[in-house]
Amino acid sequence: MKKEVFYLLIFMILTSMACKENKEMRKPQPPVAKKIPKELSIHGDTRIDNYFWIRERENPEVIEYLKAENAYTYSVMAHTKDLQKKLYDEIVARIKQDDESVPYKKNGYFYYVRYEKGGEYPIYCRKKGSMDADEEVMLNVNEMAKGYAYYQLVGLNVSEDNKLLAFGVDTVSRRKYTIYVKNLETGELLPDKISVTTGGSTWANDNKTLYYTTKDPETLRSNKIFRHTLGTEQEKDKLIFEEKDETFSTFVYKTKSKKFLVIGSESTLSSEYQIANANDNKPEFKVFQPRENDLEYSIFHFQDKFYVLTNLDAKNFRLMETPDTKTLKENWKEVIPHRTDVLLEDVDVFQNYLVLSERKNGLNQIRVINQNNESDYYIDFGEETYSAWTTTNLDFDTDILRYGYTSLTTPNSVYDFNMKTKEKTLLKRDEILGDFDPSNYEAKRLYATANDGTKIPISLVYRKDKFKQDGNSPCLQYAYGSYGYSMDPYFSSVRLSLLDRGFVFAIAHVRGGQEMGRQWYEDGKLLKKKNTFTDFIACSEYLIEQKYTNPNKLFAMGGSAGGLLMGAIANMRPDLYKGIIAQVPWVDVVTTMLDASIPLTTSEYDEWGNPNDSVYYEYMLSYSPYDNVKAQDYPNMLVTTGLHDSQVQYFEPTKWVAKLRAMKTDDNLLLLTINMDTGHGGASGRFKRYKETALEYAFMLDLLGIKH
Repeated sequence: MKKEVFYLLIFMILTSMACKENKEMRKPQPPVAKKIPKELSIHGDTRIDNYFWIRERENPEVIEYLKAENAYTYSVMAHTKDLQKKLYDEIVARIKQDDESVPYKKNGYFYYVRYEKGGEYPIYCRKKGSMDADEEVMLNVNEMAKGYAYYQLVGLNVSEDNKLLAFGVDTVSRRKYTIYVKNLETGELLPDKISVTTGGSTWANDNKTLYYTTKDPETLRSNKIFRHTLGTEQEKDKLIFEEKDETFSTFVYKTKSKKFLVIGSESTLSSEYQIANANDNKPEFKVFQPRENDLEYSIFHFQDKFYVLTNLDAKNFRLMETPDTKTLKENWKEVIPHRTDVLLEDVDVFQNYLVLSERKNGLNQIRVINQNNESDYYIDFGEETYSAWTTTNLDFDTDILRYGYTSLTTPNSVYDFNMKTKEKTLLKRDEILGDFDPSNYEAKRLYATANDGTKIPISLVYRKDKFKQDGNSPCLQYAYGSYGYSMDPYFSSVRLSLLDRGFVFAIAHVRGGQEMGRQWYEDGKLLKKKNTFTDFIACSEYLIEQKYTNPNKLFAMGGSAGGLLMGAIANMRPDLYKGIIAQVPWVDVVTTMLDASIPLTTSEYDEWGNPNDSVYYEYMLSYSPYDNVKAQDYPNMLVTTGLHDSQVQYFEPTKWVAKLRAMKTDDNLLLLTINMDTGHGGASGRFKRYKETALEYAFMLDLLGIKH
């Protein structure tokens, strides 16, 4: 009898092991990228890149590998399919489908954009004289986009006689736009077709000449300005200007006064403008102020002078003015002086007013100056953390300023503000369908302390009845932190799907942005780039210390250069995060910055440094996420990219995931999803993009055990 029991136990153990083994076999297995070592040598240092071959876009083996990654992600996330659908449906259900923008008046017409129920794309319209006039549909993008997996329309530009409309179209998501021209009187599309452009264009005042910018087909740098005469072939267009410095890009526009055509050239830290009379048939452009290292400026024409916004002897910028016949910097006279605690970001010029867009203590401010008596005041917004900006202000002779406003609890709003009486008129606030009530949510401004003692602002929001400050709330922490781009607090109806499930949402205003002034940017770039990463980590630690969340419920998210941030923190402090979502992440820093053929490389040496210099090479190498992957535990990770991405090539996140798979020592999820039809901005259309959002949200909720 004892022998029978013994054999029965052995049988049960073997059966259990077999079941476990079969279960493991049924579990989706990630694709394994083959290794083909490639030596990359410079400055006496050699790196081995086992996945360099994934750069071969035309290689069928690469495409099959990408498809395998997608199949794996789909398989792993298959059990969340119903949750993803629920998330998508509730996100879309909050959006008013038959919506319309606030009209603005230009040259006798009121222009606006509207959406129809079920339509993915906008309908561009106008009415002559008043909003009571008959509607004229200029472009119905829903009709134009039929048959395309991706469709992006940009750069709408109406001629001065109101008869012609130029616009740019991209159907690949590579941001190489083709410009078309439509006759608004007959509705016909003219035969003119201008390819490989930025999509934008500028009409001369003769209504038959169009200026536009082309891109280098390989690097996608905006490098040439052409003049096109309607009815002629693109090959016959006259080259007006070529920007030969590979660190600069160029563009063309017309001043608000309509008197000047302007060609601009910009790098990260330098700018140059050329101006010409917009009424001349064949205008001759002259340089406004020659480019100099570290001299940035922008120009605004009014009557017989230019206002000049510049960093000349002014880190946080100041405002100057100069006659439009004497534009060199020695003629500039100061209007608004430099201030160490205020960043001057933009200016709107009116007949009787100057409106300054400023930034102080990390918040936007709009300052109105009466030019007649030099009195001034700031518009009061009444919230602790918010974002405000001036919008479409085309008329000089008006007392009305139009501005936009949002906060973490206030949907996007458009106001008309009477600068004389200080009366505000709310023209439109985005309608959030369903049971949204802003009083259910609370926004705060917090400050974490970085390693060097610097106070790092955090903008934070949660649903009051779902949150308790006991350390048990899930939290999504977001940041960007590059190029001096300030990540201002903004409302998102999409985000409600997290807040209503108990999430805290936090924006970390890390160095590398420009929230706290120009120095904030300079302290997060070049040889100080690591401040961006350590600032983010300090914010995470603070949120945990203050019991807003804990490491088992804290998620991090960032995209593009913010994806670089995600890669860096994954290597530096993987223990702090339950999961990381890296959207189109730039992670192979050194290899990309050594390859001048890749879009954006040469124009960004002032941002990251040029690794052909050994000092920058060594510093970049010390933080580059791809180069610093090591044998350690990593958080759960979801990585996204697009096959046609022109900003961050698809192979960077793909190589990164392959290397992580080969080296990480944990069993946490590592998922890669590649949109085979799109690029850097994801899916086109109004609603399709939210399927990607639903996947990201389901990834987090599933890890937390939230099933509904």
